[in-house]
Amino acid sequence: MDAPELTTTLDLVRWIGWAQRKAGEDWVRTRGLSHEQAFVLGYLAQNPGAIQRDIAAITRTSAASVSSLLKGLEARGLVERRTEPGDERSKRVHATPEGAELVAGFAAAVEAADDMLLAPLDPEERATLHALLHKVTAALPRPTRD
Repeated sequence: MDAPELTTTLDLVRWIGWAQRKAGEDWVRTRGLSHEQAFVLGYLAQNPGAIQRDIAAITRTSAASVSSLLKGLEARGLVERRTEPGDERSKRVHATPEGAELVAGFAAAVEAADDMLLAPLDPEERATLHALLHKVTAALPRPTRD
């Protein structure tokens, strides 16, 4: 089956986005994680001691889904839930050192993928592309996790 014809500028932009996303997914997969697991581990590495409600909000999923995801990560020794002194009902979630290490380097991997995607362009062409895309996106609402 032939690939669909990419005829519009936005078709090409979507193709670049797909290639970048695939590179990220491939990196995550090499670590034996799902996209959701990697995202939560990265979030916990940057926000130690989050509560499940915070994780559900940032992942835009249910508390039950977060609980199931955390159980899987906990079974692998990648996260731990700790009770707060004086509040035995409240559990704070932390990435273990092994969990944080597993997702360390994701930003560098994305940067390497970006460099690979932009390799056909010289520095002046990269600057031009950046300026044009900045101009197009300047009037758009900023993406949120809401």
